[in-house]
Amino acid sequence: MLIDIGEVKDIHPRRKTMRLATLLDPSFTRGRLITAGMSADEAAAKGERFTAAAKALVDMGRAPDETAVAVFVPGRIEVFGKHTDYCGGRSLLCTVERGMCFVAVPRTDATIRFNALDLSDVTTMSLDPSLEPTKRHWSNYPMTVARRVARNFATARAGADIAMTSDLPAASGMSSSSAMVVGCFMLLSEINGLDATPEYQQNIHSKEELAAYLGCIENGQTFGGLTGDRGVGTFGGSQDHTAIVCCKPGQLSEYSFCPVKHERDITLPSDMRFIIADSGVVAEKTRDALEKYNAVSDRARQIVTRWNEESGERVTCLRDVIGSPPDEGRLNAAQQMFANDDSLLSRLDQFLTESEKLIPAAVKTIQFGDFALLRQIANESQDRAERQLLNQVPQTIALQRKLLDAGAWAASAFGAGFGGSVWGLFDERSLPGAREALSGMDLIVSRLGCPATVLTD
Repeated sequence: MLIDIGEVKDIHPRRKTMRLATLLDPSFTRGRLITAGMSADEAAAKGERFTAAAKALVDMGRAPDETAVAVFVPGRIEVFGKHTDYCGGRSLLCTVERGMCFVAVPRTDATIRFNALDLSDVTTMSLDPSLEPTKRHWSNYPMTVARRVARNFATARAGADIAMTSDLPAASGMSSSSAMVVGCFMLLSEINGLDATPEYQQNIHSKEELAAYLGCIENGQTFGGLTGDRGVGTFGGSQDHTAIVCCKPGQLSEYSFCPVKHERDITLPSDMRFIIADSGVVAEKTRDALEKYNAVSDRARQIVTRWNEESGERVTCLRDVIGSPPDEGRLNAAQQMFANDDSLLSRLDQFLTESEKLIPAAVKTIQFGDFALLRQIANESQDRAERQLLNQVPQTIALQRKLLDAGAWAASAFGAGFGGSVWGLFDERSLPGAREALSGMDLIVSRLGCPATVLTD
């Protein structure tokens, strides 16, 4: 039996657990992931990773007959929606078949021992509301989750021994950091029965609200009655978490944000594949790109702050400045207000175009199979990222052109920017030629993936 994390409205009669020994058999997790919507070859590869994680826990002293929790968390592609989520705009999203495989065995104390197999690194933390995460280190993410969970859920004091292995490239723009946040929360939620607590039931009523809360864990904001803290240091939204938790197998999903709202799903032709090409420039939001990333979101906040000061309103996001659909009077007033500030006017224009023009147009072109027009839409999104967001580097700019030259129907950089990856959309017939044209590059060819999933027997 496999239960999707999206089923958060139900209070499960038992936790989604099994014996650790079950996970030593890779065929078990392979079968569960195929049921979830993953292709057989990718599910087989993940089965081996789950087995490696289970063996690592045995090596750490946990017995095979002990209770275990297993979670798969995918990476995501932001097809369209560059820096729109925290502004209240739209995104067109999907998951990929690459991701993180977590296995945890509960403890009787509040200690968490986290074994990152791919890094050969074990770190120890605790479910403690006063925990101080280690900045500029991968453990910042699980530590931030542990602290926030301990602060928001008074009864959450059961730790775990955790082993994790991943085939999702780190800092590539495919949201490995948010995948870590989602995976750690899902483990601690299962182990501590968070969905049965009053704090959870009073604040989280749907999978969209769960995704929004997970975004607040990362950015530090308060969510309803669940008080915030410092987060991991980024001023982002919940786009990544929404894709990871809410997207459906084999479909592209359109969401709007602030609050998270599902708008529609569209099916991509079955012969279409995404090629994700890594630029080689690390898009690590906890390192040098942090200030640049936050500067992009800060321009959106500056627009909101100035609008409120001059209009007397109290809007909270950029979408509410202009309305959705845009109100002509409000839009004209905003454009006049920022006429002498090219930086803010450009940021406003990028948001308006990406969220209100390009994404609806892209959905229609995919529905009608007009992939030549989709190419034009993706090119405009890329161009505005280069000229208006100013978050592209020479490597991502050149890589987008290279994917088009290799036969992509459309291509665009995605994620926070300042490095990371570029997606290209190909049909299966063109894949051999594309691989040849892009030989020597670090490529991922992926079908659309499944959402984050807790496995059980």
